[in-house]
Amino acid sequence: MKASFYRYMLAAFAAATMAAAGMAQAQVDAAKSSIVATSKQMNVPVDGKFTKFTAQISFDPAKPTTGNAQFTIDVASYDLGDKEYNQQVAGKDWFDAKTYPSATFVSSAIAPAGGNKYNVTGKLTIKGKSQNVVVPVTVSQQGGTQVFDGALPIKRSTFDIGTGEWKDTSVVADDVTIKFHIVAAAKKS
Repeated sequence: MKASFYRYMLAAFAAATMAAAGMAQAQVDAAKSSIVATSKQMNVPVDGKFTKFTAQISFDPAKPTTGNAQFTIDVASYDLGDKEYNQQVAGKDWFDAKTYPSATFVSSAIAPAGGNKYNVTGKLTIKGKSQNVVVPVTVSQQGGTQVFDGALPIKRSTFDIGTGEWKDTSVVADDVTIKFHIVAAAKKS
C-alpha cells in the first residue's frame, strides 16, 4: 500500500508540475506501446516483455527541452512466455518483485540530437539501485499520435539482477537492452 501511495503522489506531483508549466500530458496508448528487455542466454537472444507499465510524457518538438517523461514498470509482469520462467525471474535472485515491485525512469533533461532524434537524460531505478542514463529516442508523428522509439543498453549486474548462482555472466550475459515503443496522443498546437 505504501508503494502504491508513493507512486500516486509522484504521478500527481508530475501532473501538477506540468500543468503549472503550461504543458499538456500526452495520453499513452498502452495497448499499442511496449517495453521489451533483450538478454542473451548461452549467447542466444531472449526477449521478455513487460506487460504492465505506466508512462507520463510531455513533449513538444518545437520546445523539446521543456519536455519530460516518467515510466513505472511492474517487474512481476515480465513475460518470457513460460509461467515457470516468469516466476523464477520475479523471484529474489532476479527482480525480487516482492521487495522491489517497480522499476522506474524519471527524466531530468531532453536535448535535441539532430532531426527527430533526442537524448533523454534521467534516473533509472531497478531493484532499489539507481543509475543516471542517457536514452537515445527517435520521435515520429503518425496521424494524431507521437511515437517514441528507443533502446537503452544496461548491465544487469549494475542493478543486482541475477544474484546467487546467476551472478555468473557466462550463462546469462551481463548485457541487456531495454527497447521501447511508446504511442501517445500528439500535443495539440
